[in-house]
Amino acid sequence: MSVSIIIPILNEENTIEKLISNLNELEGEFEVIFSDGGSSDKTLSILNSVIKNNYKIVHSQKGRAKQLNNGAKESRYNILLFLHSDSILEKDVLIKIENFIKTNKAGCLKIKFDSRKILMHICGFFSNLRVSLRHIAFGDQGIFIKKELFYDIGMFDDIALMEDYKLSIKLKKVCPIKAIDSYIISSARRFEKNGIIKTMICMQKLQYMFRSGEDIEKIANIYNNMK
Repeated sequence: MSVSIIIPILNEENTIEKLISNLNELEGEFEVIFSDGGSSDKTLSILNSVIKNNYKIVHSQKGRAKQLNNGAKESRYNILLFLHSDSILEKDVLIKIENFIKTNKAGCLKIKFDSRKILMHICGFFSNLRVSLRHIAFGDQGIFIKKELFYDIGMFDDIALMEDYKLSIKLKKVCPIKAIDSYIISSARRFEKNGIIKTMICMQKLQYMFRSGEDIEKIANIYNNMK
């Protein structure tokens, strides 16, 4: 088994080189598919300058769900790993994913944030606890899934936000997500920019609104305008 890493990108010139450096250190056989939603900065020129045989760029309409689904359609391996562009992986993570997938169909990584602040450590703890107790994972936790199952459950729903939450809900019916013993380091920039406690409360509110069937465009508008 081998892994297709699918990364949605849009104007990532400030983080893309760090990501590429991390990807180059990964062990195992894999490909990386950058699904671009219309970058207008230096992202694509940076990628084109370092592109390798197992890296490729696909172009998509803007929107994380669209970009992830289009990237998956271009993949050639039977395990899909969906990754945010500001995340960092441990070098043996793909080996652990391949071993896990031998007896499971979907999972995610344990999360840490790139912040020393105690509140971000607490946030990471509760994110991992949510996976253990509720089998709900978000995109910053590196969700991975067998390609066949991904297609069977209808891929990511084409919605403005919470496509990762919805995928977890669909998976709970057939193969609840579990976390493997490998950490992904995710960016804390949104939390620290908008206020950690304020952001944590807002995210819980948005999840509740989603579960309650509120209009997804309304939820996305609140998320995109968090200050």
